[in-house]
Amino acid sequence: MTDTLLKVQNLQTHFDTPRGILRAVDGVSFDIRQGETFALLGESGCGKSMTALSLMQLVPEPAGSIVGGNVLLDGNDVLQYSEAQMRPIRGSRIAMIFQEPQTSLNPVLTIGDQIRETVYQHTSLRNDAAKQRVIELLDSVGIPDPERRYAEYPHQLSGGMKQRIMIAIALAGEPDLLIADEPTTALDVTIQAQVLDLLKKIQAETGMAILLITHDLGVVAGMANRVGVMYAGQIVELADSETFFKTPRHPYAEKLFASLPGDMKRGQALAVIKGSVPPLTQQFSGCRFVERCDYALGVCRDTVPVWLESQVRCHRYDQHWQQLFDSQALHNVDQQTINRSNPSEDLLLQVDDLKVHFPVHKGLFRRLTGHVKAVDGVSLSIRKAHTLALVGESGCGKTTAGKGLLQLLPVTAGEVIYNGVDLCAQSASKMRNLRADLQIIFQDPYASMNPRMLVGDIIAEGMIAQNIVKTKQQRSERTKQLLEQVGLPADSINRYPHEFSGGQRQRICIARALAVNPKLIVCDEPTSALDVSVQAQILNLLQSLQSELALSFLFITHNISVVEYLAHEVAVMYLGRIVEQGSVEEVLHSPKHPYTQALLSAVPVIDAKTQKEVIQLEGDLPSPMNPPLGCHFHPRCIHAMQVCHDHYPQTVNFSVSHAVKCHLYAPS
Repeated sequence: MTDTLLKVQNLQTHFDTPRGILRAVDGVSFDIRQGETFALLGESGCGKSMTALSLMQLVPEPAGSIVGGNVLLDGNDVLQYSEAQMRPIRGSRIAMIFQEPQTSLNPVLTIGDQIRETVYQHTSLRNDAAKQRVIELLDSVGIPDPERRYAEYPHQLSGGMKQRIMIAIALAGEPDLLIADEPTTALDVTIQAQVLDLLKKIQAETGMAILLITHDLGVVAGMANRVGVMYAGQIVELADSETFFKTPRHPYAEKLFASLPGDMKRGQALAVIKGSVPPLTQQFSGCRFVERCDYALGVCRDTVPVWLESQVRCHRYDQHWQQLFDSQALHNVDQQTINRSNPSEDLLLQVDDLKVHFPVHKGLFRRLTGHVKAVDGVSLSIRKAHTLALVGESGCGKTTAGKGLLQLLPVTAGEVIYNGVDLCAQSASKMRNLRADLQIIFQDPYASMNPRMLVGDIIAEGMIAQNIVKTKQQRSERTKQLLEQVGLPADSINRYPHEFSGGQRQRICIARALAVNPKLIVCDEPTSALDVSVQAQILNLLQSLQSELALSFLFITHNISVVEYLAHEVAVMYLGRIVEQGSVEEVLHSPKHPYTQALLSAVPVIDAKTQKEVIQLEGDLPSPMNPPLGCHFHPRCIHAMQVCHDHYPQTVNFSVSHAVKCHLYAPS
């Protein structure tokens, strides 16, 4: 692993925009050795993906162009190649897995046809030989029954399987370098563990190098040999993985670690990186991180930091300025304590045997052929000023359960008791009067807002519908107060959603939910698409709002570190049913159900000293239309017994709050 495969020197990629020249990649240099994994780490907008596209000459034209630098592949500068010369390079020497498999796959072509295209392009195989090669590739990436999957379309596959298909396409040309652009961002921890394990296995078998682009420190810790930290179009730190996780040097890298949630930080405000990435259309006269740095001095504003031999871009490590920093009393990060309210014993919401089944119709006459049992008998309770986390894989019914208890979807059976009233038995008009108390924050903030409405009108909608604030002037004042409460300037009311970052849009959605003075907010994956630094801001905000306003949250997520930090109780959901629930300490520190144990084992850790065995779950979540007989988890369970095939388990109580449904434990 000493030979250099790819060497990037002073790479510069610019975009011509109405605001001026945007320097998306501004002098990036690094190398990748044969057989190693090099991770490019940083928040959204820092230039990671554009760097990867530049390596393959795939920069969007005509606005974008590579204006400088070299990309040496085995000593040959591929930036000097024509488009005709680049075609055989893409796929055979350098292949790429894009971030979103759903948009990367052609919905009108079968899986087999799409992989065969690459086989035809980069090998001499044709007809039956090419088909056999495609089936071998599907088998190598862990697709069950590859002969049948060959003829299926992308919409028939789960998210994890689509990502495996993308890997199969990338491997078809047997590349020397695989670029993986956020390959696990949208995946559950169990599927993420499968995909990362697959990449490791393929790398060990083929000896290919991997350029891993991500903002997930846990993924980097488990995969990378070396790390490059990118910020505002430049690499600010390079290090081997062990050194980086032991002693990160650049202030930006330090802040990333401090922003991570976890049970050790419960009750504390997470460190946040103030401000945002500076616009890359400007000419910088100093450090690009200066406005967000806790160590910044005058020299940081006036002098551009150079790349040092110690592989970091920061004045703190430059011998010309070290004495200045040593003599300056450095500002320490304020780890303020949030007044975490003790959860009240007063019950706010009680859900009993909730079922949400969707009818399936087929044929010309729309004949009923079955039901999708998305939620199939869920029972849970939420107390005042209390956070209940609902966790599980995608497709298990978490979001449907959240929408069902708010009556945003028709409920098949069950009761949802709020303040003594069964919400399932209320008419639409009566439910409308209760909407102010029960709000939801959706996973995708941009999709949940009307792009043609001003932010002020979006937030005021609920006040108008619930007749909470009478006059336009009062609504405007209330809207400004809400924006300031969630950390946005009051003048945001006159801007549109597209003018804000992802984290800012999520704050707007929180302000919209707060506008009607709710008692309970269902938070549906509100931080899943956010960088770790922005995630910290949102978690701090939610926790402080709960403390100030005595709010209750149903927090739907698959991020266990967020659960450790924010939640009081946890309910683990599998195929429409709760399989384990209890306090955070009981469920996360002493899990009983095999599915919970597998979920927790798959969570990436950044502490190199922490060694744990990952419990690999075979296959994907079964269809909720035809759930397995007996225990729904038994086809994937390493402890499955005959009784698991025959009967669904009863509830076993380990304490007043901790309950599990599993045949491994005898009911009391």
